[in-house]
Amino acid sequence: MPNEAAANTERTSVELFAGGGGLAIAVESAGFRPLLFNEFAKRACETLALNRARPFDVADWRTISEVPAKGERPPLVVGDVTKVNFEYLRFSEVDVLAGGPPCQPFSLGGVGHGDEDDRNGFPHMFRAVSEIRPRAVICENVRGLLRPSFSPYFDYIKRELALPHVKRAEGAHWSDHDRILRREARSRRVPDDERYDVAHFAVNAADYGVPQIRNRVIVVAFRRDVGVDLGRYASLVAPTHSEAILFEDMISGGYWDRHEKGPRDPVRRRVMERIPRDRPLPIDRPRLDPWRTLRDAVLGTDGQLPLPDIPDERLDRTEFEPGRFTHHVGWPDARVYPGHTPNELDRPAKTVKAGVHGVPGGESVMLRDDGTHRYMTVRETARVMTFPDSWELAGPRGEKMRQLGNAVPVQLGKAFADAIATVLDEAKPKG
Repeated sequence: MPNEAAANTERTSVELFAGGGGLAIAVESAGFRPLLFNEFAKRACETLALNRARPFDVADWRTISEVPAKGERPPLVVGDVTKVNFEYLRFSEVDVLAGGPPCQPFSLGGVGHGDEDDRNGFPHMFRAVSEIRPRAVICENVRGLLRPSFSPYFDYIKRELALPHVKRAEGAHWSDHDRILRREARSRRVPDDERYDVAHFAVNAADYGVPQIRNRVIVVAFRRDVGVDLGRYASLVAPTHSEAILFEDMISGGYWDRHEKGPRDPVRRRVMERIPRDRPLPIDRPRLDPWRTLRDAVLGTDGQLPLPDIPDERLDRTEFEPGRFTHHVGWPDARVYPGHTPNELDRPAKTVKAGVHGVPGGESVMLRDDGTHRYMTVRETARVMTFPDSWELAGPRGEKMRQLGNAVPVQLGKAFADAIATVLDEAKPKG
């Protein structure tokens, strides 16, 4: 049962590397009031300011360092995270420190230089943990962190998060610091309020109701004195959606009924020809929902209005049906060729990447029911990332798509943030 005192205490959060706001929306939706955002990218900062944050230049922040009152817009520190001092937040007993440290050092697209890459944001995340001492931490990153070549460094990342107060000497190689961390982990001198219990989860966003195949790593940590059981947390973040259940839903006709496609519909018949009929159903089938598809996202679920298709003559770089939806702009010249195939409506979309034209694989192209294709609009892409339609994005099309490609899908982030809220409510209260 939740701790009654904890349940009545306001939950708070801080987010670094906030980007276009996906994880920020998720954490706030889980009931955490944001006390601070930090971001460097100009357009992402404009997006956060458009929607909810008060921007301050990092040069001015040292003289402000205020905790916003309930109801105030949270501050956004615009600039280099290395110049932000977080120690003033320690007295606010922050519940969650969230962030998606830049993933380029660990992605195939970013060449994979890992610790040697100047864009590696993990050291800055750990400094913030040490200064703020939050009750919980959540990070999202690319699945590339789990590649065998990065395995020793990823293990080091988790040990560093477990002991964030053990400082790495300036100029020391990470492997030297790792030896110190291994020794300190065995020491009884480190108190529980300076230790974190760490777990990571390899996830596919589609398994959490995101209409997109997106393989990522979620790292969570809980300050040991809070008393969270990692096994309990893991049980709360088990997948909620299944590909096999989607196939079952199609075979039974439920999926097609929702989309008003009868048995003779050529699209339905074409898709059904490719569905495996011998796929075993999950043991926990009764509690799982079907994977959500691109069609589900575009036509709307859970009260969303359907996004209208944009005819070829309106792929003219102007807002389609202005006033109904923002960022629903037709774009010309989409191409399909071997190795650059479009998204199919009756599957989850391909991984949204941080680009627009020139993104390999056709991730930004959509195949229509009539066999033609076009570029997906920014709003369609935002739905694939499970952003609410009310969320504004700043900048030209390419910058909006880049923000979405770098973001955490809201529904994925919320699943893990909701679970943090639950276990914190069940654990030792603040103070």
